[in-house]
Amino acid sequence: MSEVTTNAVSRAARVRSMLAGSAGNLVEWYDWYVYSAFSLYFAPIFFPSGDRTSELLAAAAVFAVGFVMRPLGAWLMGIYADRHGRKAGLTLSVTLMCAGSMIIACAPGYSAAGVAAPVILVAARLVQGLSVGGEYGASATYLAEIASRGRRGFWSSLQYVTLIAGQLVALSVLLVLQLVLEPAALASWGWRIPFAVGGALSVGVFWLRRGLTETSSFETVRSEGRTRRSSALRLLREHPREAAIVVGLTAGGTLAFYAYTTYMQKFLVVTSGFEKTTATRITAAGLFVFMLLQPVVGALSDRVGRRPLMIGFGVLGTLLTVPIMTRLAAARDPYVAFLLVVAALAIVSGYTAINAVVKAELFPAEIRTLGVALPYAIANTVFGGTAEYVALWFKSRDVERGFYWYVTAAIAVSLVVYVRMRDTRDHSRIAGD
Repeated sequence: MSEVTTNAVSRAARVRSMLAGSAGNLVEWYDWYVYSAFSLYFAPIFFPSGDRTSELLAAAAVFAVGFVMRPLGAWLMGIYADRHGRKAGLTLSVTLMCAGSMIIACAPGYSAAGVAAPVILVAARLVQGLSVGGEYGASATYLAEIASRGRRGFWSSLQYVTLIAGQLVALSVLLVLQLVLEPAALASWGWRIPFAVGGALSVGVFWLRRGLTETSSFETVRSEGRTRRSSALRLLREHPREAAIVVGLTAGGTLAFYAYTTYMQKFLVVTSGFEKTTATRITAAGLFVFMLLQPVVGALSDRVGRRPLMIGFGVLGTLLTVPIMTRLAAARDPYVAFLLVVAALAIVSGYTAINAVVKAELFPAEIRTLGVALPYAIANTVFGGTAEYVALWFKSRDVERGFYWYVTAAIAVSLVVYVRMRDTRDHSRIAGD
């Protein structure tokens, strides 16, 4: 076979693997985000109190609890993927996500099971948190390793394309159910449908991921007998600076992401005063534009570098978060609200499109999945997982603007990290594999 033909086959196999891995990522994140999309409906089922803000606050607390398991999942499954392969890690994560979704779909409400109902809900979210904790690191590492060097930013952006697509599909399912079901039916039992759908899709993804091609980076590590080197102790002892960079660059980005995505639907209802259906449509339309921006920004990073784009996010996010959120709070025109949401998400794209590849490029192959996953999961739990709860807490104290400044401060801290770090495009550890 000629060299040209061999390279073509290699490229074709690489593209198939990236698309297959990304499809699984979409389902994983759909399962994760469907909780947030439907919590407006099932919050009274598990936390009946008669006060909407209190019920949403309780549901947001459970959403945050799911994040508590993400560092544990990142630690255990990061080591698992470094020792047994990226493919094995991706397959295990989707299995756990399937279990969590099916538990929620079948969970009894408070009226039927009393205090056991929220306990079951929490348990299911803990399982899903374990899954997502491992999914991020394995997915980011897989896409970064299997992509060609000059297109690594573009192909790695698929992680957030599919992550956003999962959230968008969750909102689309909500829109469809809002159209075909009466509000009473959706609040009573219709909210269970998306969790059942997610569980079923996860089964299909399990078989899809079993056919993935393993990355050459891991194959090299395995052939050289270096698969036992991944551990949290080794990460902290040998790569403390890189781990600290991941925490720092994640803090502001993940908080801004969750503020403008998962929390935005509720913000538009409880603060701006839009109807639930209108808020869902605004959020879904904004997410669609956001999704399309990811490969554009990813490809741009392959040309100009990762660092300038992250600095752009840091500067614009620090300067414009408070003005955008303040204007959104006062918005009454859905088109104005949509443009403001898109503006905010366009700024956040400087982080979301490339953060996965930046983290992967910081670490050597034998500890890469753990290095990407664990520090990220810690920062994501502290800042991203608590975003809704903190926002609602500020609102319940009638000082909602405090949340705007909180997001601004976190972005400013990350900006310092972006300014001080090297551009990973030009100093990639993946290139050394």
